[in-house]
Amino acid sequence: MIDHAGIRNVIPHRHPILLVDAVLELYPFDRIVTVKAVSGSEPCYANMAEGLGSSAFAYPKSLLIESFGQSGAVLWLESVKSRGESLNGTLIFAAARNVEFHSPVHPGDTVRHTLKIDQLVGGNAFLSGQSFVGDELVMTVGEAIAVVRPNEGITRRT
Repeated sequence: MIDHAGIRNVIPHRHPILLVDAVLELYPFDRIVTVKAVSGSEPCYANMAEGLGSSAFAYPKSLLIESFGQSGAVLWLESVKSRGESLNGTLIFAAARNVEFHSPVHPGDTVRHTLKIDQLVGGNAFLSGQSFVGDELVMTVGEAIAVVRPNEGITRRT
């Protein structure tokens, strides 16, 4: 539905921190299904010592949550766009609560995030959802909060 090039037109993230590869389903103001393929070439695996076991290559939980959050950003931004509007300001992934990790993710896995907008209040979006590898549940996010804040006072690195 939206390929990697299209995602780059929606959110400002770029390599190595763009962590959504494709959007499979998108229902504005409701839900989204995205995928992220984890590869052994990810920057998080650079400089790892030789001889480590498989457990050392578990994909970092923080990056799994970031990928989930970027999926929520795509849902929110595309939802607003579907009305011919835009969000004014900088979108910030503010918090995630009630997060449960059920199984580790490893290189070779493709993570499928399914998340929904629970509520939009002003410049705040409340999201929740789950992440799977195949049919296996790997993460549950009870609440994620994204906010839009004015660009003034936010410095961008160049």
